[in-house]
Amino acid sequence: MSLSEPAFAVVAADFYGDLADRLIAGASAELSESGTSSIEHFRVPGAFELPFAARQIALTGRFDGIVCVGAVIRGETDHYDYVCSEAARGILQVGLDTGVPVGFGVLTVDTLDQALARSGGDKRDSGRHAAGAVLAQLEIKRQLSV
Repeated sequence: MSLSEPAFAVVAADFYGDLADRLIAGASAELSESGTSSIEHFRVPGAFELPFAARQIALTGRFDGIVCVGAVIRGETDHYDYVCSEAARGILQVGLDTGVPVGFGVLTVDTLDQALARSGGDKRDSGRHAAGAVLAQLEIKRQLSV
């Protein structure tokens, strides 16, 4: 963890670009409201690529926390199940392996309407919640290092 202002990365799966933009906005707002201005944004093609990107970002040592956002919408094949499972497993593993708090803001939904409702719509803002989870993990890390 840095001695100065914490630095954060928001990495977004861009397969659904409009949803990614909404989730990035929510995550960035939560981090900004916590008092940081050090936020870098990265994009990857889809949710399956999030763990690799998050791991590379964590290994730089430049970031105190990483927020992963994106959306996977169920289709007609099993592809959805594999992408959701591996994205979740991989993102979790990055945090466990590197000690850098990582937030999971990947929507795993059946429809576009569900995704819209959960990306700053009438249900919740999963980007904001994922950033809040990173901040909470970072606080635990800070408390234990005192």
